[in-house]
Amino acid sequence: MMDVARLAGVSHQTVSRVLNEHPNVAERTRLRVRAAIAELGYRPNRAARALVTGKSQVIGVVAQNSTLYGPAATLAALAQAASSSGFTVSVESVRTLERRPVTDAINHHLDQRVAGLVVIAPVAEASEALDGLPDDIPLVCVDGDPERETDLVTVDQELGGYAATKHLLDAGHPTVWHVSGPEDWFDSQGRIAGWRRALTEAGAEIPPLMAADWSAASGYRIGQVLARMTEVSAVFAANDHLALGILRALHERGRRVPDEISIVGFDDVPESEFYIPPLTTVRPDFDAVAAASLDLLLAQIETGRRHGGRRVIPPALVTRHSVSPPK
Repeated sequence: MMDVARLAGVSHQTVSRVLNEHPNVAERTRLRVRAAIAELGYRPNRAARALVTGKSQVIGVVAQNSTLYGPAATLAALAQAASSSGFTVSVESVRTLERRPVTDAINHHLDQRVAGLVVIAPVAEASEALDGLPDDIPLVCVDGDPERETDLVTVDQELGGYAATKHLLDAGHPTVWHVSGPEDWFDSQGRIAGWRRALTEAGAEIPPLMAADWSAASGYRIGQVLARMTEVSAVFAANDHLALGILRALHERGRRVPDEISIVGFDDVPESEFYIPPLTTVRPDFDAVAAASLDLLLAQIETGRRHGGRRVIPPALVTRHSVSPPK
């Protein structure tokens, strides 16, 4: 910082004000300091700044080490949103969503004096790791337990399941079968609730739930069963990877989509528009989830207390070519 000050012909206090975007700096001085920073390749030492001010510019994120599209997209959006607000993201990945590894990851972040925590906790056991954390630790839970008082941001899973099912019913199908995700995930529970609500409102029969995991392989195994059931004309898959597995199974059994069976997925993975046929699906707004999470967290950092805020982000139905009226 002293080198920058000498080159720009200002005091090191002025350099500090420029770095912290203080308004009481003349624009010509600000530009001169910025030019000196660029010429010298100066980067602020965030660790040293945290020691001096007691405040970190790092947000700690706890997430499962997973290739699942939803959590991965949420994590990427969080990093982008944090960067736009002058923060960086430090991620602690856990192999499982059990309470102990999530607790250990939270404690590691706290040891590093992060400014606040964002925990992606889509199952009950992961949410339990938040119990007992002091109220003065800024904390936001993403896709967590809606029954807890922690600041929470989540996609409206029930609305998404409802929209997917209603779209199939509106196409003329007498009922809709559902291939769900793991039963202990809050995402799965919400999508199941939306599916049931749409069928109940329509007075349609509610078929037996077909539980799976989130993988295409799981969808393929269940698709082999669905393909042999002549009464099945419409399927709502809990994510696009399940839908992909179902599509392959139906193709191998000679069941045409959408002529014989219509399918709707969830997540709108980048590849879904290139499935055969292109997949109708529900698109969560991961950027909005990240922005809302950061908004709640920064409010806590500023006030020093939690607010019990809730943000429920509505998803959107994306229609393509995997749905048609029953023949």
